[in-house]
Amino acid sequence: MKEKYPLFQVMGKDGKWQDQTYEKELNEAKVKSLYYHMLRIRTYDQKGVALQRQGRIGTYVPFAGQEAAQVGSALALGEEDWMFPTYRDHGASLAFGADLDMMLLHWNGRIEGCLPSRKKHIMPASIPIATHLPHATGAAMAETYKGSKNATIAYFGDGATSEGDFHEGLNIASVFKAPVVFFNQNNGYAISLPVEKQMNSETIAQKAEAYGIPGIRVDGMDVLAVYIAVQQALDKAKRGEGPTLIEAVTMRFGAHTTADDPSKYRNQDEINQKSEVVDPLIRIEKHMKGRHIWDSAWQSSLSEEIGEELDNAISRMENYQKPVVSDMFDYVFEKPTWTIAKQRQQIISRGGRG
Repeated sequence: MKEKYPLFQVMGKDGKWQDQTYEKELNEAKVKSLYYHMLRIRTYDQKGVALQRQGRIGTYVPFAGQEAAQVGSALALGEEDWMFPTYRDHGASLAFGADLDMMLLHWNGRIEGCLPSRKKHIMPASIPIATHLPHATGAAMAETYKGSKNATIAYFGDGATSEGDFHEGLNIASVFKAPVVFFNQNNGYAISLPVEKQMNSETIAQKAEAYGIPGIRVDGMDVLAVYIAVQQALDKAKRGEGPTLIEAVTMRFGAHTTADDPSKYRNQDEINQKSEVVDPLIRIEKHMKGRHIWDSAWQSSLSEEIGEELDNAISRMENYQKPVVSDMFDYVFEKPTWTIAKQRQQIISRGGRG
């Protein structure tokens, strides 16, 4: 019996072709670009965790294991498309062109790092779960009303599918044929809750049926498959054929955040062992070696270049002008309540800048 929502793959765990239909499209330049961005955000993520452990930034949200899902989807976007990320999608944002310095300032707790990108249509990361999905639908509808061919991608985790905003966003998008791709990264856990305890449906992709839109399940550790699936969904949206729900089955190697201890709710030793087998960077490296487009000297040069770029950006972050502490009170309400005004004055009287 044919599986209704099969896992779309372009390359297997061994890096070999599962579907050579897209070989011409996934040429050497494209594959090397995908690898570069995956290596860049993996290095960024490792430094982010290290900076938090050293007390140089606040709580950090790691995404190791999800590089293929984030890079493959981000690089499928057009220059004028919109991205609506969550707090775990800074890898996708960087791959799409977000400013590295501003991203680091964000994790450093600086208000400057929370401003939308001026280079690309990247919205600030959504911290509340699923609340940005109706917003992404609205932005996509606005592009249609303007007569553009731009589309929107909205990122969210498996836990977001239990929120009302998920259903509202999909329903509105379906009714108005909004050019939006709902990109779910199913990493198996909503913080500590495993997906099988959160829903009774076999897949997230099948939830699309309720709204009369396509649902696609893709191997989220296969960057080539993610790129093709998202590109096709975006092309469909731009032709006026409405939204698509994509479930990228991926894996979160580490903690939910640096304030989390994943060993409390799962066997982390098993996860660590499995990660060595399914690592998306190792998979694409095997694929490139199989196609004879892998160059160790090139990879070493990339690593050195990326490391230098990140070290310089971290140095700039740590030498950035001192923060205006009172900023945290100034943008809560249009007119500050007396309690906020009092707290602001207390901070200033203790030496905070006003």
